Amino acid sequence: MAETIRAISWNVNGIRAAHKKGFVEWLGQTSPDIMCLQETKAHVDQLPAALKEIEGYHSFFSTPERKGYSGVGLYTKTEPEQVSFGLGVEEYDKEGRVLVADYGRFVLINIYFPNGQSSSERLQYKMEFYDHFLEFVEKIKASGKGIVLCGDLNTAHTEIDLARPEPNKGTSGFLPIEREWMDKFISHGYKDTFRMFNQEPENYTYWDQMTRARDRNVGWRIDYFFVDDAFSSQVTNAYILADVMGSDHCPVGIDIA
Repeated sequence: MAETIRAISWNVNGIRAAHKKGFVEWLGQTSPDIMCLQETKAHVDQLPAALKEIEGYHSFFSTPERKGYSGVGLYTKTEPEQVSFGLGVEEYDKEGRVLVADYGRFVLINIYFPNGQSSSERLQYKMEFYDHFLEFVEKIKASGKGIVLCGDLNTAHTEIDLARPEPNKGTSGFLPIEREWMDKFISHGYKDTFRMFNQEPENYTYWDQMTRARDRNVGWRIDYFFVDDAFSSQVTNAYILADVMGSDHCPVGIDIA
């Protein structure tokens, strides 16, 4: 791998839609070592060759049973030692939300966490998914490997992470139980990489398209890179690529020494 590993994560809100908006060209220009996608919304057999076989990259996709929904993908210049899919719980794994790549020195976990806004059942599903994920990641960490977690967590952690905290205190994505889970996760020894380098407000990764919220930067920071405490010294930078268009989310990234 390169001396500095650049890893980028992006909820593309449909990989085929992103392809039409120039994703492959953008990837070629940006040239990250690791590119994680969430909400790909496609089965592998629905992808054109131009998306499956990008020069210089190995590609892997986790797809749900339901078409046009969820899904995560990985493009990586260095082939991982092992790639696996899911948390090992059928109820969650059928939604194609988890891809795990073992690079030896660290394990990359690319996740599209559930959204809890549609119903109380989905909120419960999200919270149970969070708990299963924590058990899952703790087992990997116990093996002594570094943890790099990226993806759309569908929760803004603190008031600085969304433009309008007060009106959203009763909205899934900023509920006390969701934010408390984030606290719990961090207390297990994980760091929000962006906040290692940037404490400024008005840094968001998602904007509602219906209300043209991006034009006014009325957003949410719900896309993250987390690393375990021991691995955090390897992270030399973390950033939000807010100028990159093509989705209702923008990419986020880290550099690893």
